Amino acid sequence: MSITTEVDPYELRSLIRRARVVLWDFDGPICRLFAGHSAERVAHDLASWLEGRGLQGVLTEAERDSLDPHVMLRAVGHRYPGSDLAVELEERLTQLELQAATTAMPTAYADPLIRTWTAVGVRLAVASNNSPRAIRQYLTSRGLLPCFAPHVYGRTGDLQLLKPDPHCLNRALSATGAAPSSALMIGDTPTDFLAAKKAGVPFLGYARNGRTLASLRDAGAEVVLSSLEPLLKLLRS
Repeated sequence: MSITTEVDPYELRSLIRRARVVLWDFDGPICRLFAGHSAERVAHDLASWLEGRGLQGVLTEAERDSLDPHVMLRAVGHRYPGSDLAVELEERLTQLELQAATTAMPTAYADPLIRTWTAVGVRLAVASNNSPRAIRQYLTSRGLLPCFAPHVYGRTGDLQLLKPDPHCLNRALSATGAAPSSALMIGDTPTDFLAAKKAGVPFLGYARNGRTLASLRDAGAEVVLSSLEPLLKLLRS
């Protein structure tokens, strides 16, 4: 499916000018975490791990077929909150994410955009469903951690607080002292959009392919870019 995104440059400029704090989702806008370790393969690993323990009935057929590790993690966290099973599954995914971080592919224009936004005095934070350990490992490898530190908010032990719950966004807003209206969330999934909506934060979608674009549009996202380049050009101008 081809990408057809046409964004009003004035609307985009307005989003940027209002933003005093930019909240980034990690996997997608900053990098492709599973570029060398497909998310589908990771999801199969988690499903196989559960089945190996005789727990294949923990996930519904739809959750297994989603091939989304976070859908599976959220489901287990919802049905068995605080259980050893939830803790062990989360740690298994963390280890897979740490491995993937070593081969993650930077999103085009993300690195210079992050550095430029930092240079003009805008504060940055990560608000993600990924492990904060994997996020910090990747950012450190790219020399980008100082642009975000200490504001890296990944998933916690409470898996019910994964996006679309706005918990990680609210943590970032509270820590930076930013009003929701003075922030901007950059994300690439419906859960990012819904979390931003619940937190009252303006949203900018990033869609690297047609499927992502369609899912964001269906969720209600109005401003969606197929590349971060226009943002970088606006900042540099």
